[in-house]
Amino acid sequence: MEKARQNFINSESSVIIRTPDATAKNTFFYVQETGRIMPEDAGSAVCRQNVDSFLIAAVIRGRGELSAGDEKTPLVHGDCLFIDCRQSFVCKSSESEPWEIIWVYFNGCTSKQYHELFSASAGSVFRPVYFDKAVSAISEINSLCREEAINSDILCSKLIMELLTLSLISDAAEEQYDSGLRRKLAMVNSYIDDHFSEDLSLEKLSSEFYISKFYLTREYKKIYGRTIFQHIINVRINHGKKLLRFTDQSIEEIAHQCGFNDQSYFARQFKKAENLTCFSYRKKWRE
Repeated sequence: MEKARQNFINSESSVIIRTPDATAKNTFFYVQETGRIMPEDAGSAVCRQNVDSFLIAAVIRGRGELSAGDEKTPLVHGDCLFIDCRQSFVCKSSESEPWEIIWVYFNGCTSKQYHELFSASAGSVFRPVYFDKAVSAISEINSLCREEAINSDILCSKLIMELLTLSLISDAAEEQYDSGLRRKLAMVNSYIDDHFSEDLSLEKLSSEFYISKFYLTREYKKIYGRTIFQHIINVRINHGKKLLRFTDQSIEEIAHQCGFNDQSYFARQFKKAENLTCFSYRKKWRE
């Protein structure tokens, strides 16, 4: 696999390469390269690996293919890529239906963490609910970099943040899951909010809402990105934080009010969530 770019486009004038200053690197998401492929560049491709960069690209028209690892994914209008360029990949336009694609290579801030969160559920390709917003953001980045506009680093960072946000809400959940299921799961959440201090087992919830444990577990995780157990713990910890801040109750009393039968288990879960002990949290927020 080549380590350098392999005629991603044929016209170098369509590529804008940026060298951010130290402030941008230390503070913002920053642009390394941005550009556009036009249909006349039929068969154009990019091959990268071991490059400290991240790529977000949008397919405006035509077709292509992404090869990453052992997987090949067809790409069509409306698809977007989010790739960690330290891993090897190849993006290639169709020769019969050459694509128009716009892209930005970037890094900085929490790019790596965003990509890890994205790739855990979406792989490398996503279809944003608001595709036009993704195209608009990359186009505006392209214009800002071409014109060297005032405050361009700050504005580009804001636009990259918008792209990252679109990537994380890209599963178009409203289209994938029926509204009846969503309403039922919202009722489950509401029930948990009202009964978190009680013994909330999966069996109890499935019986309460007439839904199988397996289906409830699977669909809840798909829609909310966390397990029911994680949500219950989160609701209980949030209530515990309120009691620690605004009451003088003991840790044991608070644990029981939050639905934890074991004070030490509450303390462990609290420290895991806040990286502070219950006593440290109370002291910190009362000083």
